[in-house]
Amino acid sequence: MKRIINTVLILATLSATGFALNSCQDALDIKQAGELKPEEVFTNVSNLNEALNGSVYAVFDPIDEIYFTAVFTDEVKPGSGSGGQEYELHRFFLDPSTQVVGGGSVSTGSSDGIWLNNYKVINRVNRLLEGAKNITPSSGEVAQYNSIIAQARAIRAFCYVQLETYFAPNMKDPNGLGVILIKDVPATDAKLPRAKNQDVYDLINADLDYARSILTYSNTAAARYTVGKGFVNALSARFNLYRGNTTLAKQYAQDVINNSPILDAATGSKLTVANPSSILIDPTKPELGFQPIGSAPWNSAFYATASSFNPYRNLWNDSSRGEIIFSLNRLPLGAGATIGSRWNTNQSTVSGVPMWFLGRNLFNLIYTPAGQPDKGDIRRYTYIDPTSIISANYQNVDSRNDRLVIDKYPGKTSTATRNDLKVFRLSEMYFILAEAEVAAGNLASAQALIQQVRVARNYLGTATTPVYTNAQFAYADILKERRIELALEGHRYIDLKRLATVAGVTMDRNIKDDFITLPSLNLPNDSYKYTLPIPVQETSANPNCQQNPGY
Repeated sequence: MKRIINTVLILATLSATGFALNSCQDALDIKQAGELKPEEVFTNVSNLNEALNGSVYAVFDPIDEIYFTAVFTDEVKPGSGSGGQEYELHRFFLDPSTQVVGGGSVSTGSSDGIWLNNYKVINRVNRLLEGAKNITPSSGEVAQYNSIIAQARAIRAFCYVQLETYFAPNMKDPNGLGVILIKDVPATDAKLPRAKNQDVYDLINADLDYARSILTYSNTAAARYTVGKGFVNALSARFNLYRGNTTLAKQYAQDVINNSPILDAATGSKLTVANPSSILIDPTKPELGFQPIGSAPWNSAFYATASSFNPYRNLWNDSSRGEIIFSLNRLPLGAGATIGSRWNTNQSTVSGVPMWFLGRNLFNLIYTPAGQPDKGDIRRYTYIDPTSIISANYQNVDSRNDRLVIDKYPGKTSTATRNDLKVFRLSEMYFILAEAEVAAGNLASAQALIQQVRVARNYLGTATTPVYTNAQFAYADILKERRIELALEGHRYIDLKRLATVAGVTMDRNIKDDFITLPSLNLPNDSYKYTLPIPVQETSANPNCQQNPGY
């Protein structure tokens, strides 16, 4: 079996993109001893399932999108341990040849990394689907066989949504320029043009409809690591929001919320809540009272390596599922890159050689300065390690000592920089609903949805969401809450592209978010750089692949 799976991995590394399809043609024409054809690789449901896990899930990894988004927007600033990596990207130098080395490891985090990895996954799915045609499952295997196909097609749909998100200039235009559409295993000398958006959407919808008809919801702890109906409908909600179909976006987001369990019986909340936020000095002596938030004993318990007393913190240290719809499992010695090492070389402390700090203006949204009423936002502690150095005057030259150590990915017990990638969480579904309500003119309903998220994240049990008096103000407040809640999860870049203009805001870096004074502190809303360039490796090998405007 090992030989079969290794062969699948070798076959699948032949990316379905031009710069991979058109290389080493002579070598591909040679019949090697022991070479297996697809019909010989996929022989039964068991090895089909092993191929899904070992060849598809193993490379399904949106870490490049997360890292690029953080560095290119207003989420991070250069850290004290950086050697200058990605400074050009942070300063908006972006062209078709841009490559990124993130977190001290060889990883492309810009256009070529995003382009290549998504097409690699698509190619492996297409090979699996082709091989599955040669398998006739027994009556006892039909359900597993259908589930394998459904999971694979849902993952393919996700990859096409990612590609459209970053490389399509205007997702709301069905006739606009999309990405290369590959439905099967193409010839190695294929030079395919880019399809229009609607053609790509037709495949995405076909994949999602099929997967939705097969997969089910599951609220077990382990279910977060398997593509199920929650993944399918969450992706459908996000995809339809991005392409401007807010009616369908609302339908699918509401379906996910309706089928999610209540996580806090006291409040009836389906969102992971901020309480309990306090600990007793001695549980056996309650008369001694609670530890104050931020004190050394409180920090020790809140930031505990294995598990915290706080539900929201446990969502991020991977000790509980909470409101997670789907995560990519990152075992200490398993597949997938380490997300924590993108920000901190060794560990998420000020002595852990931080490559990037949290952007100061983002931090200010959750931070309570000395002498001010406590904002009560649990994310202030979840996102920032207690060893951080917080400058009082962060807009003068001394703010270069401002060291906001990112701790949203605190690592697992045995691996300080390794955490699951949270691909879909319930809070995003509330945001999608809120946008859909604004589009429909229901401003009060939108405000109530954002208020629910803010209350869930507030350990004081209260939060303030202003009355939405018009659509622009509503979009601005939704964008603000998305900026906080979805920070460092790969959303900010596309959110600014989608919403900044209609919200009347721009990218929002602090003046000291770099070691030099930038000629342009924030990327203008109308910049062509809110769409990534097609990598030069692709366009040079495939003359039929049209480059995006501006590059």
